[in-house]
Amino acid sequence: MEALRTLIDQPPRPGQGLTPELRRLYDGDLQFPDKPYVVGNFVSTLDGIISFLVPGQEGGGAISGNAEQDRFIMGLLRASADAVFVGSGTLHATHPRHLWIAESVYRDAQELYAELRKSLGKPPRPYNVIVSASGRVDIGRRMFQSGEVAVRILTTSKGADRLREAGAADLPSTEVWALDDSGGALAPATMVEALQTRCGVRLLLHEGGPTVYAQFLAAGLVDELFVTIAPQLAGSSPAAPRPTMVWGTEFTPENAPQLQILSAKHGGNHLYLRYSRH
Repeated sequence: MEALRTLIDQPPRPGQGLTPELRRLYDGDLQFPDKPYVVGNFVSTLDGIISFLVPGQEGGGAISGNAEQDRFIMGLLRASADAVFVGSGTLHATHPRHLWIAESVYRDAQELYAELRKSLGKPPRPYNVIVSASGRVDIGRRMFQSGEVAVRILTTSKGADRLREAGAADLPSTEVWALDDSGGALAPATMVEALQTRCGVRLLLHEGGPTVYAQFLAAGLVDELFVTIAPQLAGSSPAAPRPTMVWGTEFTPENAPQLQILSAKHGGNHLYLRYSRH
């Protein structure tokens, strides 16, 4: 892979960062605070669309054009994280054999990612965390059946009952957590606290979907955002609107989240941006 080129970069934080070869490919260091921290990651078209909503092409690969450097950064974030968090909609829009681990998106750097996790004192693979208030989850997928990753399904009491009826209790390396809910919904703060106290998760990588991500933003629980800007326009229509990275939640000028740019990189015609929340 051709190394990224840095356009803007804030001074790195003190502490453990990337290994030398990853630092060369990323054209800089990548560090996160040693405290509970939530990082989002999305790819978007120039007009702000994150999914074409075309059957078989709902995922981010259709937006990014499967750009190699985008997959490298996604892998780098997964390799840095204690857990990768996705909603059930994102889960079911992804190939049934996908695992939310670094090498699943960029296998060429598999050894480099493993070296990074070892240097950070992390286990070989992050927790895969699925949130589904209804408990309607396809437990026949590889991530649930293979035991290759530790999976936590966050749900309501009704959702947990549905999953038990489906046989989730017999899945290897999978735990179903029935969390306190209000009106059938799970509060972002409740989910984050459960992951911190039960699994020791400090760096949580949030990969969507846009509805649950918007809820995390509204709760003030997103500390940083990585966004790849892909060089294409997707368009949308009133009859069938295509989602943006914040969906189902509206902000006003007074309470809209304000961001500060930390870095900007480019590779080919793609921009790779990193922001922190004020």
